[in-house]
Amino acid sequence: MRLLRWIGYGIVGLLASVGALLVIAVVGTALAWRSFVGPMEPVPDRTVLRLDLRAGIVEVEPYYIPLIGDFDRRLSLREIVETIHTAAGDRRVSALVVRVNGSGLGIAQIQELRDAIGAFRATGKRTVAFAETFGENGNGTLDYYAASAFDEIWLQPSGEIDITGIWVEQPFMRELLTDLGILPEFAAREDYKSAVEMFTRDSMSPAHRRNLEQLVRSWMDQITGDIADGRAMDSASVQDLIDRAPHGAMAALDAGLIDGLAYRDEIETEIRDRAGEGARFYDLADYAWHVDTPDNAQPVALVYGTGPIQLGAGDRGFGGSNAMDADKIVAAIRAAREVADVAAIVLRIDSPGGSYVASDTIWREVERTRAGGIPIVVSMGNVAASGGYFIAAPASAIVADRATVTGSIGVVSGKFVLDNLWADIGVDWDAIGFGVNAGFRSPNRPFTDRQWQQLEATLDRIYADFMQRVADGRGLDRDKVRAVAQGQIWSGADALEHGLIDELGGLHRAIEVALEAAGHSADTPYELIIVRGGGLGIDNTFEESASLWADLRAATTLLAEFSRWLAIRQQIADGPALLADPALSDSVR
Repeated sequence: MRLLRWIGYGIVGLLASVGALLVIAVVGTALAWRSFVGPMEPVPDRTVLRLDLRAGIVEVEPYYIPLIGDFDRRLSLREIVETIHTAAGDRRVSALVVRVNGSGLGIAQIQELRDAIGAFRATGKRTVAFAETFGENGNGTLDYYAASAFDEIWLQPSGEIDITGIWVEQPFMRELLTDLGILPEFAAREDYKSAVEMFTRDSMSPAHRRNLEQLVRSWMDQITGDIADGRAMDSASVQDLIDRAPHGAMAALDAGLIDGLAYRDEIETEIRDRAGEGARFYDLADYAWHVDTPDNAQPVALVYGTGPIQLGAGDRGFGGSNAMDADKIVAAIRAAREVADVAAIVLRIDSPGGSYVASDTIWREVERTRAGGIPIVVSMGNVAASGGYFIAAPASAIVADRATVTGSIGVVSGKFVLDNLWADIGVDWDAIGFGVNAGFRSPNRPFTDRQWQQLEATLDRIYADFMQRVADGRGLDRDKVRAVAQGQIWSGADALEHGLIDELGGLHRAIEVALEAAGHSADTPYELIIVRGGGLGIDNTFEESASLWADLRAATTLLAEFSRWLAIRQQIADGPALLADPALSDSVR
């Protein structure tokens, strides 16, 4: 009897497993088909585009594996901006509504989004921002900054406006390290290059404090000025409202910070009714699938360089997940030059720096591209500092957002000495070395006087080289470069005044600058081709496959999409950045 019962259980289990596999197969096929061909429903004649920023936005579009990862795909900032620009000229689209709270965007990214919203508004179409709350026991300044670009801001009645400003804080661990028996031995060029102060000091140095105050002041001037423009106020009034925040919903309405109080379903009903009979909401991601590239579009290659800069995949010393691998970036730039009839290349940089040698490797490829006659324009995201700025210096032109952290022309190096720590815990090290400086980088003994002098000489050499590369690439006098170097970080707005960049704007503007550099007008239709390290491109609304697929450009969109569907997401190990700027690891709220 027991045997029959177990046989019965086995049959039921088998049927259940088969059924589960069938369900997985059906669902997986449906999801894969959607990923393969896009949404089946056409764009309605009366469309209200809808975007929820709470889902998160990525800087770079990731790779995807069928039935394994991320079918609920987050849009990249580029995709959102390009799609909004396209929708601005589409007669079917009458309005755009965006849920803005909880976006997690940086200040520079928000400015790119604001520019796209501004272009959409300029056509006379309605733009509405909705949030349940801006903050609620947190800082809602940046989310509200994004919302202020819209015609209307609506808030849930229970929400609040926590626009309390920008707060930058950083831990200092010298006392802790001393207690642990760890001695940080580091040197930097120059006073403002404060990446290791958190290990060597108990508080900010005067130079570091001045530099951060300058940066944050620039950010706040931009934020208050833009909010004032968006809400028809003056900057002083906005600053007063920031200083008196948080604000409850009714107080925010009375102050003119918002236009109305409603729940999400209520505002969506109102938006649809005002849009006219037959109007329907349509997700921005779905709309992006239906945008076609004009036949006369100029091919513009896009290479992403994001994260800490490291040497090739075999050297994990400076990398991180999403690190900028020098070998892959060089391969991508070379592949971009080989794209058929490419008009120009745009290098998108979002990096705090990293390995000097790896940065130099990428620098060389950027310089070769410019010298070879193909315009290469750099677009800076949230951060292009230290090594991130080093690789931008030889570009044909540099475009940055007003809030982009820029510069940090300097260098820092050294090591943590652990000999006291080992002594405290009863661990003894012994060694044999051949060569006076064989133990130069050993963490188990401090630098000798001679080794310290050699370290200082190395930093002098690298720093001098860094400044010379900037002077040559930017066409600046070396003394002028020295005045804006010294490890100082600048906002994009300040960097423009000092000649470190050429224009203010986001990726969209950088593409226009690239077209102009190639002899076309800024409004020339373009086909954006993303080129990855190793040459594999992705094709969607604004892209087509590149490098390995360059000879297949006449193939159908489905074939190109299939190449993305099968691609494997890159994973790179975590690690510190040698040239990274201290402010970039701060907690910025």
